[in-house]
Amino acid sequence: MRFLLSLFVVFNLVAVQSAFAYEKTGHRVVGELAERHLSDAARRHVREILGNQSLAEVANWADEMKSNPDEYWRAANVFHYLNVPEGQTFENSERNPAGDILSAYEEFTATLKSKEATRAEKEHALKFLVHIMGDMHQPMHFGHASDQGGNRVKVMWFDEVTNLHAVWDIFLVDKEKLSFTEWSNFLDKATPEEIKAYQKATPVDWIHEGLAMREIVYNVGNR
Repeated sequence: MRFLLSLFVVFNLVAVQSAFAYEKTGHRVVGELAERHLSDAARRHVREILGNQSLAEVANWADEMKSNPDEYWRAANVFHYLNVPEGQTFENSERNPAGDILSAYEEFTATLKSKEATRAEKEHALKFLVHIMGDMHQPMHFGHASDQGGNRVKVMWFDEVTNLHAVWDIFLVDKEKLSFTEWSNFLDKATPEEIKAYQKATPVDWIHEGLAMREIVYNVGNR
């Protein structure tokens, strides 16, 4: 489906920016940039699925639903990350049989392409996909299982004690005091040539990129 390609290209536009993070503001930026770059046909298709909701508005839905007590949402937590032990590659590491961010990407993409899927199923898939495409470009979502993706790695952010995952999820964006639309204006500068290059990347390419960045991120000195 063409609208899927439009979405994925724009998610990559955000991914290549340095020092970008993905908590609420960051995920909204991903959705906003995607919305801006949709073709007219793709925009109509998104409207058929989401109604009056924008991609930026639904970008944090998958996180917000974590508080839902339903068993599905407890099980779906694994859709936000993929752990690769230190010293291993993605290809030779053992995947989580309960699922991970890549299996979620594949599942929700298949749902959006399916002619049999209901509108409700496609809405669920698109909302989740918008969110996890942001997660897939945050290196701590490919962190070590032993420290919960950096959540147990204590660091100092100026004079505040926090953790490495939070630095990338929250602080790197929030320190600039910009709205998600201001961030979107700042980042929305990819050339047509760059967009063509981003189109060639695959989800496994994104994983390799995240793992390469992860090694830099974990090297936090004296913390």
